[in-house]
Amino acid sequence: MEIQVVHQPDESKLGDLGVRSWPIWTKEASEFPWTYDESETCYFLAGDVIVTPNGGTPVAMGQGDLVTFPAGMRCTWKIRDDVKKHYKFG
Repeated sequence: MEIQVVHQPDESKLGDLGVRSWPIWTKEASEFPWTYDESETCYFLAGDVIVTPNGGTPVAMGQGDLVTFPAGMRCTWKIRDDVKKHYKFG
């Protein structure tokens, strides 16, 4: 199970995925555990985050990143700068 990060994907890829029509989630700087019941793909409009899978290596992500989290992953989110992201489950 790995987090996949695409830094600065081009606008055509975002358009193909329909990212701009996905809901938006925001969260202030904080730290919390999270479990992905299903996969999530998200596109960061703002933020600076370190996500550490349980027993895994921390992964940095933030503004301009397209990120996919695998179903079943347990992790800890550490939001260093407030997050605003489009997201889609499944």
